[in-house]
Amino acid sequence: MKHLLSAGVAAHGMLLILSLIVLFHLLIITGVIPFAVVWGGRLHSHSQMLRFETVSIGLNLLMLAVVARAVGRLRLRVNARFMQVALWLMALLFLANTAGNLLAKTELERLVFTPLTLLLALFSCRLAMEQKKTAVPASA
Repeated sequence: MKHLLSAGVAAHGMLLILSLIVLFHLLIITGVIPFAVVWGGRLHSHSQMLRFETVSIGLNLLMLAVVARAVGRLRLRVNARFMQVALWLMALLFLANTAGNLLAKTELERLVFTPLTLLLALFSCRLAMEQKKTAVPASA
């Protein structure tokens, strides 16, 4: 995978996609996009949507911070092992999300978000593999 996909492409791709996902969820909260098109079409109320969307935005911002730290755009002292584990956990989360999107009731999730989450899973794997070589120890 290292020869097919550079860490730079993976990092920039993740930063872009995750930023757009945060924007997408903000548009759902503001009502620009109807909440019926997300969460597998299973949300039943505005308050339920707010809870799910708030968690989603928070999680995506956390993942943005992990990626930004992994590629040196966020200058924080973080244990290298923690970074690698976080990236592998992100890959697993995106794989699980890919499976969930395949089972969604809405075509938007099946046709648009399934390939996006699969791509994010691949990008996360690539960055996790790179992390071993480039991680800066927490004591640096």
